Amino acid sequence: MRDRAEDLALASPGILLLAFAFILPIAEMLRLSIVGHDGGTTFEHFTRFLTDPYYLGIVWRTIYLSIIITLFCAIVGFPLAYVMARATPSLRLWLIVLIILPLMTSVVVRTFGWMVLLGRGGLIPFTLWKIGFVGRNFTLMQTEAAIVIGMVQVLLPFTTLSILGVVMKIDRRLEEASRTMGASFLATLRTVVLPLAMPGILAGSLLAFTLSVSSFVTPSLLGGVRLPVIAGSIYESATKTLEWNFAAAQSVILLVGVLLALTPYIKLSGRRHG
Repeated sequence: MRDRAEDLALASPGILLLAFAFILPIAEMLRLSIVGHDGGTTFEHFTRFLTDPYYLGIVWRTIYLSIIITLFCAIVGFPLAYVMARATPSLRLWLIVLIILPLMTSVVVRTFGWMVLLGRGGLIPFTLWKIGFVGRNFTLMQTEAAIVIGMVQVLLPFTTLSILGVVMKIDRRLEEASRTMGASFLATLRTVVLPLAMPGILAGSLLAFTLSVSSFVTPSLLGGVRLPVIAGSIYESATKTLEWNFAAAQSVILLVGVLLALTPYIKLSGRRHG
């Protein structure tokens, strides 16, 4: 009993911080989502969101863009993490610094940089025009491709570092044994390294998906009003139309949707990889 009391006393500051910073705001959001215009309890805000084709289109766009972003982060992050894990310690240190360095810059600043690069007359459209692939006034701004490019750049460090922590623990002798048995380098990666690195890939993909599905700044700046996502719709409802109850309902739907998507993902990864 004494040990439990001491443990509770040590954990109480963190529990209180969690309650005030996380539990209470969510409880207030849940309360606002079911408050009607007359002050009574209602589910009209949920009904409005789930029956309007416009908002359903926003949900679909958010989900499939998040899936594409997650796939790109995993596809690019795995080979990058493997190269970092098998590099010399000094080279690995510099590669980690290069990966982490963008995180020290504001997401807004990085997104404005992509706006310059992807906008009309920017480096990327200008290069494509010079090569002859596009017209002179071509722009990637306010396109889904721009959102994917910007979000992958933002989330790639999280995925790469998650995979790196797992790949670093893989015994190199397993790869040597595979090569000794006649497997090629790519076959060794596919049959030995990739399965063993799957916990890191799952963790990195999980992090990339949850961050991308709730991202606001980058999709709003690169996609504009033509390509709204759920976080942008919540912002519009809360700040421009001042429909706080409707914004709370959208937030609850986003929260529940993420939890529903992650629950089987977590169970699958826990059952297969511990």
